[in-house]
Amino acid sequence: MEAVLRNVACTVELLAVAAHSGVVSQWDEQTVSRAFRWATYCEHIYIRFHSNPVIRGVLEKQLQLTNHSLKEALPEYNEVSFWDLGRCQNLLLLWMLNNSALPISIMKMLFETRVSVNNINSDYEDVRGLCSQLIQCRSACKVLHRLLGLPTVGAEAQVQGEMLMERLGFMLSQNGDSRWAEDFLSSVLQEFEGAAQHLCPVIAAALLTTTDSAAQTASQNFLLDWLQSQHGVLQHMCSALPSKLLADLAKKHQKFRDAFCKLLKKWASEMEYRINEGEWIHTAANSTVSFQKMTEHFLTLFEACPSIRTETEDELQALKISDGDFDVRGLSVWGDLLLALSNEAHSSGFFI
Repeated sequence: MEAVLRNVACTVELLAVAAHSGVVSQWDEQTVSRAFRWATYCEHIYIRFHSNPVIRGVLEKQLQLTNHSLKEALPEYNEVSFWDLGRCQNLLLLWMLNNSALPISIMKMLFETRVSVNNINSDYEDVRGLCSQLIQCRSACKVLHRLLGLPTVGAEAQVQGEMLMERLGFMLSQNGDSRWAEDFLSSVLQEFEGAAQHLCPVIAAALLTTTDSAAQTASQNFLLDWLQSQHGVLQHMCSALPSKLLADLAKKHQKFRDAFCKLLKKWASEMEYRINEGEWIHTAANSTVSFQKMTEHFLTLFEACPSIRTETEDELQALKISDGDFDVRGLSVWGDLLLALSNEAHSSGFFI
């Protein structure tokens, strides 16, 4: 076990070098190949021990020690979690490409096309054309998603979402204690702090993962309950993700549908009419919510879940009446919202 801990620590140090050190300028193809082999080793460690709480705990303690020493030496260093070990090759590639010291020769080697790779007799073909392969895989995923009508969350988010569900399922199966799972989600949230745009697709992918057992359904329900308690994450999801993806989530999960509809009405209540601009503006600080986006979300939600259309329309009508039941633009956000929904529905052939 000592050898495993030492190897993991050395690989994490290798990731730090790849991301922040000028030593990368001296790397050649052989060095890069060895680096990826160590990254693959860490992925195998994750696969082998992620469901073993004792060994996982030992590995996490080692990661904490290594992260602490690296953070002291490199203030800009991004800590590596146990979860990150499962995507170690991706991290190595990403951080290496973001290091300005990476030689052009290595970049060319990574971006070689499959044709040129096949024409080269090399002992290190495992890394040649790696970026080109990833691009091809992602392009294929996008095509398949369109052909099959699957939600487009991205290939990486899809994989991370499945890993998230797998990990939650294991934690929730341990003595029925949910605190471990709550702590895990809190740590994931901390890791994505300041980068919520990357976390939201992962959560969406996790919630859209096909469930084949009661345990998987329980994991998604747990994630939904946690999401409802994290108002900031929920709000960012609903403002950042495409309407179609949000509608898919609402169609599959009633808890999400109720929370999404409630949030849309909250956004409307927080809007004020700017006479000079001639439109409704969301008053929250740094908000990306617009009246048009809110209307689009409502329409897509109604199309995906027709059962809530009448009830929601009645609620909006009651709120309009409480505002004075004005039909003049700019006096009631509810009246203008109902009018916009009606106009958009008629123009798209969807009637409310």
